[in-house]
Amino acid sequence: MLKMGFNGAKKPKRPSRGGIVAALDVGSTKVCCIIARVEDAGSVRVIGVGHQIATGVRAGSIIDMEAAETSIGAAVHAAEQMAGETIRDVLVNVSGGYPVSHPFTAEVPVNGQEVTDGDIRRAMAHARTLQVGPDQALVHALPVGFALDGNRGIRDPKGMYGDRLAVQVHVITASAGAIRNLQTCVARCHLDIESMVVSPYASGLACLVDDEMELGSACIDMGGGTTTISVFSEGNLVWTDCIPVGGSHVTSDIARGLTTPLVHAERMKALYGSAMATAADERETIDVPQVGEEERGGTNTVPKSFLVRIIQPRLEEIFELVRCRLEQSGYAKQVGRRVVLTGGASQLPNTRELAQLILDKQVRIGRPLRLTGLNEAHGGPAFATAAGLLLYAVRNPTELTVPGHEAATATGFLGRVGLWLRENL
Repeated sequence: MLKMGFNGAKKPKRPSRGGIVAALDVGSTKVCCIIARVEDAGSVRVIGVGHQIATGVRAGSIIDMEAAETSIGAAVHAAEQMAGETIRDVLVNVSGGYPVSHPFTAEVPVNGQEVTDGDIRRAMAHARTLQVGPDQALVHALPVGFALDGNRGIRDPKGMYGDRLAVQVHVITASAGAIRNLQTCVARCHLDIESMVVSPYASGLACLVDDEMELGSACIDMGGGTTTISVFSEGNLVWTDCIPVGGSHVTSDIARGLTTPLVHAERMKALYGSAMATAADERETIDVPQVGEEERGGTNTVPKSFLVRIIQPRLEEIFELVRCRLEQSGYAKQVGRRVVLTGGASQLPNTRELAQLILDKQVRIGRPLRLTGLNEAHGGPAFATAAGLLLYAVRNPTELTVPGHEAATATGFLGRVGLWLRENL
């Protein structure tokens, strides 16, 4: 009998050497598909890339099914053409639906005996005690650590002796409606979802080095419609959050501030934009086409500093929100002073320096790591999420997935996690 993963997706298996894995990043401004071949030691080599301007997507959620289907289909087709392969199964990111982290601890007695798989199953089954709204869908259930008789930091308690076993689990949920819409749209493109991964998790897997994951750091992914945050510590993802502000809001601010069409606002942001002003910006001027003016005479000339003064407040707002969310999360100490900045909107000049100033942390720009075959055009921060989906596919699986038919029908879905764990582990 085929075991099913979340909402009808097949239970993911680690791909074998020579196998094909495909990642589909459905973002607010672009849709990207990357096809890769698995090589030795779980490494992957990219053999096909396709990307398309996203239509029908806002803040990571589907708002026009047909338009989004067209974008996804075009990106997948381009990747298939480049790779010379036809794909059926894809790993898909979840950037909409406002993903929320739920950390909790479950404890069971072991009465001085050796800890077995059954004890771990019993501890995980206590997940039913956590209740969240019926409009939420489970995306991840990640064991992040064990404790035995109060001794924390145990990676694998099997074979150890004690009286009480506790397991810390990081559960991530998102809006059930947004998840269903994404699944339906992908299915209409004749694709099966192998696994769903929240965008901040994928970005962190792609951009953080092992020491950063172990010692503690945050990955901030600045996308078009959202900015996501992930915190890693002791090798595990321990917290995520999503802010519904991104690079598209900067473009809108420019269009309104300079009364120019959005397409010209995006172009000026890419060519002349900066997160912080310099002395030379007053002397450099920019021609700004005006909304509704078709003739060449319908342009204004403004100093570059005027453009920067529009961009900087919005980026400051994003980083202020990130700092506030980190402080409220309770994981700020685990982050320490290390932050990795990635995503397409992080590529504006001086964004790293502005982030350092507001967050008061050491910041570096993160690009996809551990992948071979990505060319310079596709190896930048804008492709971090898609690259992370591929790495998720080949990592050592420790995650606990949930059957979709149960997630869709019963109440108290985390209770269903416990039921499934007892039946499957």
